[in-house]
Amino acid sequence: MKKIALITNFNIPEKAEAAVRVADRLLECGAEVLIAAFNRDRLERVKGHREAFRYLPHEAVYSEAEAIIVLGGDGTILEAARRAANRGTPILGVNLGRLGFMAELEPDELDFLPRLVNDDFRLESRSMLRVELLSAQGELRSFCYALNDATISNGSVSRIIDLGLSENGAPVTTYRADGLIIATPTGSTAYSMSAGGAIVDPRVPCICVTPICPHSFAARPLIFSDLSTLDVRNICVREKMLYLTVDGRMNFELYRNQTVRITKAKLETKLIRFKDSGFYQKLCRKMREAHF
Repeated sequence: MKKIALITNFNIPEKAEAAVRVADRLLECGAEVLIAAFNRDRLERVKGHREAFRYLPHEAVYSEAEAIIVLGGDGTILEAARRAANRGTPILGVNLGRLGFMAELEPDELDFLPRLVNDDFRLESRSMLRVELLSAQGELRSFCYALNDATISNGSVSRIIDLGLSENGAPVTTYRADGLIIATPTGSTAYSMSAGGAIVDPRVPCICVTPICPHSFAARPLIFSDLSTLDVRNICVREKMLYLTVDGRMNFELYRNQTVRITKAKLETKLIRFKDSGFYQKLCRKMREAHF
């Protein structure tokens, strides 16, 4: 990998400085470092600008890069993953957040970077969801992709809502709850886990459905095949409009009788891996470090 993009929040001095340390190491290895052009002023403010950097329009950074290094927490990686998935560009996460389940490296592990330049790594594929918003008549209104999850709730107001869940056109159940989370195995360790959902190895081909604070003893998390088409319909009488939130970033209004359709996406996120530790070993280590 010779063309490597750096993605982080360059407005935060600590993250910009960490990105410069990564960039300097890459330049030493003979790599070409790509950075979004609007970050040049920010780098100059922290004395991080290098003449060897190649500044490009934001979308061109993703289209030209052979690999993308993301410095931040899982939220930053999620944003980069949606942009990179269309092109199949692999992502290497450097954890500057709290947990960093998806990140491969910590800031003190930059000695792995020469292996990236020399193509000495493996790729791990993570499934994604295609999230469609349908009208009451079943017409497609909008769609997007999720690496973690899609959540339906009442927004900032914590109030019980009613949702109907179907699989492949057949009714499954109705929920009275604060909301519903539909997650990938990757997203099973995020909001879904906090709501009591199952923790799923990313290699398992499934879709996780987890109710948030259900108003019933019978409501339990469900695991569906990733070949399923899941429809969640807003059947709430008291609330005219609910909210659909995808990966904690994108928000859509979900009106009464509208449906959210969830399927496995054709796109995948490719994560760069150097280490041999398994999913559950990494999960337990991260939990201990976070003192959970």
